[in-house]
Amino acid sequence: MRIVAACLVSAIVGGIISGIVVSISEPTAIIAQERRGPGFPLIPILPDVPKAPANGNLNKGWLESNELTIDEQVNVLVYENVNRSVVNITTRNVKVDNFFLRAVPEEGTGSGVVIDQAGHIVTNYHVIENVREVSVTMFNGESYDATFVGADPINDIAVIRVEAPVEILQPVRLGDSTPLKVGMKVFAIGNPFGLERTLTTGVISSLNRSLQIHRDRTIKSIIQIDAAVNPGNSGGPLLDSHGRLIGINTAIYSKTGQSSGVGFAIPVNLIKRVAPQLIRHGRVERAEIGISRVYETEKGLLIAKLSKGGAAEAAGLKGPQVLRQRRGPFVVERLDRSAADLIVALDGNAITSAEDFRDEIEAHKPGDTVVLTIVRAGKELRIPVALGGGKTAGTQE
Repeated sequence: MRIVAACLVSAIVGGIISGIVVSISEPTAIIAQERRGPGFPLIPILPDVPKAPANGNLNKGWLESNELTIDEQVNVLVYENVNRSVVNITTRNVKVDNFFLRAVPEEGTGSGVVIDQAGHIVTNYHVIENVREVSVTMFNGESYDATFVGADPINDIAVIRVEAPVEILQPVRLGDSTPLKVGMKVFAIGNPFGLERTLTTGVISSLNRSLQIHRDRTIKSIIQIDAAVNPGNSGGPLLDSHGRLIGINTAIYSKTGQSSGVGFAIPVNLIKRVAPQLIRHGRVERAEIGISRVYETEKGLLIAKLSKGGAAEAAGLKGPQVLRQRRGPFVVERLDRSAADLIVALDGNAITSAEDFRDEIEAHKPGDTVVLTIVRAGKELRIPVALGGGKTAGTQE
């Protein structure tokens, strides 16, 4: 009887211990998996197993080889050919401390790229906006004070200049942003967090993005990339596999202020159109039609306000009519929008948005003539308009 009781007790105790081991082991495995998070493989808790011997000849040859892969060769060649064209921009300003009522020095950093041996450097306007001093450090470590040449705030483009020896001014080769394709490899060189001439690589993630840079103005044809771009990269070059400039890195999409794999670059074709004007005039000369505001409708753009003495007014275009009516001792004014012209096409091309209309006008030069198709009192008319010349200020405040 005692033997039977002992066996029974032994069986019960053994079952309890076994249950305890299972109840500890299973949650431990689950916790280990959860800590790695979704998408990470569970590392099995197993004793180390000796690995099978690898192919000795293949691995030995690969380890002892100093040759670069084709992909590495491209990376190295792009960097070696272009890094001397990239500069580190340091800005200095004075900020007023409202609490202590004293001036506090403030510094900022950015990047730029040399475009000629006259010392002209292209960067972003926001890199040098409202600063007192700009210093440029070249690839050899020499620093030079930069002078302001001109800026196009609307497109976030600026040109500065340094008096440096010709032999250290290495201009970048300008490419073409028209034939770019999604998936093409790209290279970004800049000074993230002040780390000079840092190379990052990636691909073109998308093309023809729109990016709002300055108030209500939007830059079109923006290049989206996944190469790491961080604070300090602004103004630095975006390059193709031939080391040609295809864009200027200008912004990132991030909730933390650091790279999230979504960066944006201004296309080089816009740089090629704007930079020569900034060097020549210090500003961008844009064509103007003299229509300061429109209402977007399903049928076209209804003129809301004409610039006094502007091109549209001179061509005979009409805006809303002001009607005045006396009511006792008071005179009441109201706008009769039905009297305004409705713009439906420009040079035969249908116009549906104010942004498209502005882009079409600015694609022309001051003095060019465009033909507007309008609807007035139910009748369609074609009116030629000689465009005026608007100048976008490029002076540094």
